[in-house]
Amino acid sequence: MVISMLEIPESLTIAGQLNETVQGKRIVEVEAAHTPHSFAWYSGEPGFYSEVMEGREIGVSVGIGSMVEIALGPKHPKMVHLKCGVSEAENSRKYSFIAGDGATIRYFEPGQPLPERYQTRITLEDGSSVICTIRMYGSMSLVQPEVFDNPYYLAAKKKPLPNTKNFTYSYFRGLFDEVSGTMSMKAFLATQQRIPGLGNGVLQDILLEAGLHHKRKIGSLTEVQRRRIYDTVVETLRKMTAGGGRDTEKDLFGKAGGYHTLLSQRAAGRPCPYCGTEIRKANYLGGTVYFCPTCQV
Repeated sequence: MVISMLEIPESLTIAGQLNETVQGKRIVEVEAAHTPHSFAWYSGEPGFYSEVMEGREIGVSVGIGSMVEIALGPKHPKMVHLKCGVSEAENSRKYSFIAGDGATIRYFEPGQPLPERYQTRITLEDGSSVICTIRMYGSMSLVQPEVFDNPYYLAAKKKPLPNTKNFTYSYFRGLFDEVSGTMSMKAFLATQQRIPGLGNGVLQDILLEAGLHHKRKIGSLTEVQRRRIYDTVVETLRKMTAGGGRDTEKDLFGKAGGYHTLLSQRAAGRPCPYCGTEIRKANYLGGTVYFCPTCQV
């Protein structure tokens, strides 16, 4: 089973599609915890979501690492009067709905049948809906951004991402100085939120393009190789994002991304696109990795 995981290309793509599709629309109904799921995490009781979100306007959506953050505007004045106990102060508080890694976000047009199983439904004034579904695990948080202390969220907000101008080689080079030279390439690039949103999925093509094995110790890299991995991170993620995400993942409308992944579960046992050697797979650091034993050293 393929498990959907938000990484940088997908979070940026879906955020952009939300801005084009639902930004400015008023929320009329919200349902949280529709289908019970042991590993679907919320930031409050289901009723909290409808109480806070209904009547608010969808604001700007942003992709931050492995999350999509949807800003919510204040409630419509009529909604404030209809809801007992909703003060002006409460109404002016800023809230965001944040779909985390593992959440699948889909848009359904007015009248389009909704799936039977889902975790959160946000229905808008025109009858369209945004549905969040968790397959394996994932979070759907309704929070006040200025006080939300989730470490993954804070890291993604604080650290420059490869799609921003502050992600310079100087910054990237400094990350090597913060860790031991015995750390592997996978551990360095895809763990501990050093680069939020760069996970095991996008890592596969990055390391193939850079010619480096997942287990390669970072202390053995030359300065030229460090610069090459930086350039590869930036360029590969740029291509993935420009293509609307990877073809192994789906966008807001359930369509596969346009970037053709070189290494994924589809590639195991097939020839390397560069040298023809059979692609191998292995379990490493809690996930499956794919590599060319000839090109990656």
